[in-house]
Amino acid sequence: MKVQDFVKCLNSDFYAGVPDSQLKALCDYLANEFDAKKHIIAANEGNAVALAAGYHLATGKTPVVYMQNSGEGNIINPVASLMNDNVYGIPCIFVVGWRGEPGVHDEPQHVYQGQVTLKLLEDMNISYFIVSKETSVQEIKAKMKEFKVLLKQGKQVAFVVRKGAFVYDGNVQYKNENKMVREEIIRHIVAVTKDDVIVSTTGKASRELFEIREANGQGHGMDFLTVGSMGHTSSIALGVALNKPNRKVWCIDGDGSVLMHMGSLAVLGSVKPKNLVHIVINNCAHETVGGMPTAARDINLIQIAKACGYENVVCAKNYQQLDKALKQAKASQELTFIEVKSSIGSRKDLGRPTTTAQENKKAFMKTLRKEK
Repeated sequence: MKVQDFVKCLNSDFYAGVPDSQLKALCDYLANEFDAKKHIIAANEGNAVALAAGYHLATGKTPVVYMQNSGEGNIINPVASLMNDNVYGIPCIFVVGWRGEPGVHDEPQHVYQGQVTLKLLEDMNISYFIVSKETSVQEIKAKMKEFKVLLKQGKQVAFVVRKGAFVYDGNVQYKNENKMVREEIIRHIVAVTKDDVIVSTTGKASRELFEIREANGQGHGMDFLTVGSMGHTSSIALGVALNKPNRKVWCIDGDGSVLMHMGSLAVLGSVKPKNLVHIVINNCAHETVGGMPTAARDINLIQIAKACGYENVVCAKNYQQLDKALKQAKASQELTFIEVKSSIGSRKDLGRPTTTAQENKKAFMKTLRKEK
């Protein structure tokens, strides 16, 4: 189905959400056709729901919130305690990319989430309709006619989108002016960290870290590859650092991850573990799911980190600055924040970890048991 036909059927002029690879056609269309006040890429899915609520309160119209199904956890609170018709009764249309659909091969972080996707919607009393490649515009129109009755009652509805359901032939290019490449940035980090442990964020950063270790013949016990739970990487690293004070802990994070749960910066800054280095590779994009922009292009992460209490804060815009910052962080006994300006893009042949999540956890814990 052409995504513009789907959007026309929904008949809403406000979209908020977090990009998803299965909704890339929708995200690209919105980027081309909707202005910045009518399409907002939110920090997290709960943020998108709250934006949608404000839109409805101001206009009386029905908003649309889009997300990957992994974001259902982030919407449970605002849906149950704000939007529900037992509370304020705020109508909303959800568009949910269905990763990990039963019977469809996917990455481990999506498997269980895929199994419970529909059940979570049912538990939130959200009626849904599944959209596939075979779904016609007429079917969407008919379902919207049914959904409008529920929306007028202050209820929420959802379209659950299978892989390949939407197509869009518009051309959208996501890029920035930064020169450093993320995989090479991670290679520089690995060269300095030596036998220190690394906690890396979900997406391509962890995939690249895995392949660098493979190429170096180093094994993977020094790394915890965070799959799923976007936005929580630095908190995992903090939990490790506090309980292994004699080990240097490096966190490789992304701008989208940091934005998703930015309150974790304040917690890190208040605790101030002296053995933690928090590196944010900032390409101002949700690159793993398609390259759509993040709000990091409009904010100063360095000033935010300082305000949150990080003791040593550095921004690296080239490899020379990066290497200097990494060496200083290696020798430092202060909570350190390094923002690294990165380009958008990765190798087309980038692989995925060949070890399971359980194997990764066991190897990492085994490494941590070896006291330094």
